[in-house]
Formats: sequence, structure tokens, C-alpha cells
Amino acid sequence: MGRATSALALTASGSLVVGGLAYADNVRNDVVGENRSRTIAVGTSTTVNYHIQATGGTCDARDGSPVTVTIVAPAAVTPTPRSVQFSDCGEQNAKAVTFSSAQSGSYAVASTWSDVAGDYNTTPSNFMLHVSAPTNTSPTVSIGGVAQDASYNKGSVPAATCEVTDAEDGNSTFPATLSSVTGANASDGVGSQTASCSYTDRGGLTDSASATYGIVDPSAPVVSSVLSPASPDGNDGWYTTDVNLTWTVTEPESPGSLVKTGCASQAITDDQQATSYSCSATSAGGSAAEQRVTIKRDGTAPSVSYDGVVLGTAGANGWYTSDVTAGFSATDAVSGPTTAAATVTTSGQGAAVLAASPVFTDAAGNASEAGAVSRTYKIDQSAPTNVAFVGGPSAASSHHFGSVPAAPTCTADDAVSGLASCVVEGYSTAVGPHTMTATATDNAGNTVSVGSSYTVLSWTTAGFYAPVDMGGVLNRVKGGSTVPLKFELFAGPRELDTTAAVVGFTTMKVTCETGTDEAPVETVTTGGTSLRYDSTAGQFIQNWKVPTTVGCYRATVKAADGSSTSADFKVVK
Repeated sequence: MGRATSALALTASGSLVVGGLAYADNVRNDVVGENRSRTIAVGTSTTVNYHIQATGGTCDARDGSPVTVTIVAPAAVTPTPRSVQFSDCGEQNAKAVTFSSAQSGSYAVASTWSDVAGDYNTTPSNFMLHVSAPTNTSPTVSIGGVAQDASYNKGSVPAATCEVTDAEDGNSTFPATLSSVTGANASDGVGSQTASCSYTDRGGLTDSASATYGIVDPSAPVVSSVLSPASPDGNDGWYTTDVNLTWTVTEPESPGSLVKTGCASQAITDDQQATSYSCSATSAGGSAAEQRVTIKRDGTAPSVSYDGVVLGTAGANGWYTSDVTAGFSATDAVSGPTTAAATVTTSGQGAAVLAASPVFTDAAGNASEAGAVSRTYKIDQSAPTNVAFVGGPSAASSHHFGSVPAAPTCTADDAVSGLASCVVEGYSTAVGPHTMTATATDNAGNTVSVGSSYTVLSWTTAGFYAPVDMGGVLNRVKGGSTVPLKFELFAGPRELDTTAAVVGFTTMKVTCETGTDEAPVETVTTGGTSLRYDSTAGQFIQNWKVPTTVGCYRATVKAADGSSTSADFKVVK
């Protein structure tokens, strides 16, 4: 509705009339009575309900544009809330506003409205608020929750409260005002703090109280350590891999006061003997006992060296003819070897028989790699086999002198080191029994021998024939004459017919023994000493030019096989 521009007038019912026309809606409250007033005492309050009264059958607050009513009161009066909003009319839609004042007196309370689409009469909402001064006694204030000079653990300090006792206003409790914490560790909330309270009652009387107390750190720092790996991965408490040591020091109550000694994290990547690392800490809460962690690391296997042959029979050409026992020793600079020395014996034969490095371990459990210093040996414990003569006299055979087969050679096998030589000894063409030995030697020096026996038969000598007498007879012959010595040689049934079969003719002076039968040499020949074979007669003839010196002589014809025939002669004038 449009606003009238004529003068305003208030009817007995409270309606505002402009030019004889009333506004659409009134702002009203539930303050009633001829004087339209409410009376309260200082420190108390009263509640007034406001609503919109529609006039002329139309509610402007309902048109989609709500009306806001703002309370207008002196500064000594406090309306709560100071404004209310309506979107409908009627007492059923009333809004409550509470009024209080800390100062006695009489105060006019009015209101204003705001609605772009409506017009309102606020006069019916005006009233007087009378505030009477009460009889008053001073309040009593004390500190609750905390006590003067008490000590409290940080995080467990009781809530400090203001405890008010007031006969007029009633008892009340509210939080105390806390000062900042002071002291060396104030930044951690540890030190001295004051709780303060002040209260002024509605009659203007004031009381206050305070309590100063201490806030302390209730516990010392906590020291702990973490190892990675968590436990030794070797033997006897040794680590064989890298180890990381991390110290953790916790001090949640007073971290600013924390002082650590040691506590440096460690990365142990090199071998070391047992080494201790420590961590201790102090704070406003006390001291943490020193913690120690001992770490020993050995990630290096023992160093193995070859000490040489302990037992073994050396053969030839670098070969051994027995099993070889080799010695090895180990050193370990950190944890030490569990065994310092050991031997290994080969097994088998061949050009590369292995004597591995025994596996040495140290106290930490590191093991040397097998074969790191292994040794190979050439081992041949077997003599050559299949030794055999090649050629030569067959076993147990007999051969006449001059008909002995040529000297044999020999062969043999050796599957390991190989045959070095095969030598035949004992071969002879001399008359008599003979045993040949074939000795085979392999490259390691192993030998084996086999034997074969045969016999060389002597020749048969027949003669001397006439004119020489045999059988111990002393043949008498004139000095200077030539005596034909006739004889035959037989190799078994075969008669020999070459003068090479006769190797010597000798004479020697002998003693003429008395009593020996004598016989004259009846036939002599001429010429000097000579040898020939008479193919017509089928015999050898050795002409002997008899010496001129008187005496007894023995003439001997020697055959190539060593056999001989002799006759004794007495040389006379």
C-alpha cells in the first residue's frame, strides 16, 4: 500500500491514522497496562514477545518480503536479540526479545522496521523499562581446580576455574584466566603459570583471586634403537652384510630441553671388530640411562693359501705315483678362521686330479669358495701293461752259437701318463743260458718288467786228428818243423766251413811232467803258422810252426763260440 502524506495521529487503540486512513500493519508486543511498562531489578531480565498485527485484512509481512524489526533502546539497556524478522502476522508468530540492564533507571524502548514492500506502525511496540537498584553484598571469588604452589604434570594440569559466591546474583563458575607459562622451558609449556579470576556483581562490587602453580615434565626422555637387519645374519653375533643403526630419542613433553649425547646414526659398511655405539639424553623430565649397541661385522671370507704337498711320491716329469695330500691354510683378519689349516687327499688318476681347497669358514660364518686356491696334480699309480717282446729268441728256445735271433725290442701300453720307454736287457749271443728282461717305464716313472729265457748252445769241436795224438799224450816233434793241426767244428748237425769260425790259435810253454805218454808226430809239413779250411778233406787245418826252443808246449785252437781244443807237444832237437 502507498504511504499517506498527511499528518500522523494515534488512535485510542494504538492504530496510526494518516489523513483518516490507517496503515496496513502494526508492530506490537505483549507489554500491557495503562502505562505500558515493565519493571526489573539490576542484574535480572524480562522477556517481551513481538508480533505483526495485520490491519485492513492484509499482512504485508507475508508478501514475500519479510519485515525486520530492530529494537531501539538506551545504551544502559541490552535487548537480546537486537532485531527479529517476521514473514507472517499474528501472535502465534511472535518473536521473543530479552531485556536486561546493569544500571537502575527508567528507559524508553521503541522499535523501527525495515520492509521495502510494506508499511508498519511501530508505536504499539513502545514501552517503558523500569530498572530498580537491588540491595547488594560483595561477591566472594576463589580459584578452583588448581592450588597455590602445587605442581602438575604437563598435559594433566586441572582446569582452573573461578568459583563465585554471590548472595544477590547467585553462585557461578567460569574458566579462570591463565597467564603465559614462564621459565627456562616455557617454550615447551613447562614452567610456572598463574590462574586469575575477577568478578563484578550487578551491584558493581568486585572480588578477585589468583593461584600460581608449576607445570612439570613428568618423564625422562626415552632412548631406543633400530638395527637393520634386526638381528645378526652371521654366526656368533656377527653381521656379514651392511648394518644400519638408527637411534630414536623421544621427549614429547619438553623437546626444547632435550640434550642428546652420542645418538648418531651409523652405517657400518666395512668389516670391524666388536664396536660399541651409545646414546643418552637429558631433559626437563630427567635423564635417560645410556643405551649401548655393540656391532661386529665381517663380510669377508677367509683368505686361503696353498702350503704345498704334505704327502706324496714324486715320479718323473711332474707326475706323482701315489695319492697326493696337499696342505692349505686360512687367515681371517676380523673374526678369525674356525680352522687354520687342513689337508686334502686326491682320489683317482689322470693328468688333472683335483685337490680342492677345503672350505674354510670364519667365526662369522663366511665361507671361502671351494676351488679358489685348488691345485691339480698328475697322478699315475699304475705301471704299464701288456709288456711284450718284439722279435728275438722265443721263450725257452735253444740256439747254437751264431744262430741266435737278433736282439728283440719290446712294446707296452699305458693309459694314464703314457709310455716313456721300453728297454730290453739281458740279450746275449754268448754260449750259455740267458734271461732277457723287458722293462716298460711310463712318463710318471712307474715300471714293470717281464722276462724270457733261452739258451745258446756251444759248437762241437772234433780233433785234433792225426798226425796229432790226443787224450793227454805228449806229442814229440822236432823244433822248427811245421805240424798240421786238423779239426772240425759243428753247430749241431751243421759243419762249419769258414775260417771266421776260428778266432784264435795260441801256444804256451808248459811243464814237461814225467811219466806222461809220448808219441812222435809222424807227419809234418812246411811253411809258417797259418789256418785254412780244406774243403776236400772237410776239415780245418791250422799249421803250427814249432818253436826251436826245446821244451813242452800246449797248442790251442779257439772257436768263435768260446769252445777250444788243445794238444800238448814236446819240442826236441
